[in-house]
Amino acid sequence: MADKTIFKVIFMNHGQIYEIYAREVGHGAMFGFVEIEELVFGERSSVVLDPSEEKIKTEFKGVKKTYLPMHSIVRIDEVDKQGTSKIS
Repeated sequence: MADKTIFKVIFMNHGQIYEIYAREVGHGAMFGFVEIEELVFGERSSVVLDPSEEKIKTEFKGVKKTYLPMHSIVRIDEVDKQGTSKIS
């Protein structure tokens, strides 16, 4: 079974830099927006919790798909493995 593709998406929101991981990224049906689906977060089995990642998990809880304005996207990379989502 092949591993699924993972994308690292870096974007600006309210003056902060967000770094999230997703399985699907596309241009979507809404002009001027990037469609992000299947957000991926770290496992809860980890003993050490990252407050920044927990904040992102809470913010995107229950979100199946999100649309980000193109002008807020800093960078989108296809990566080999998932990292830690964060806000800086």
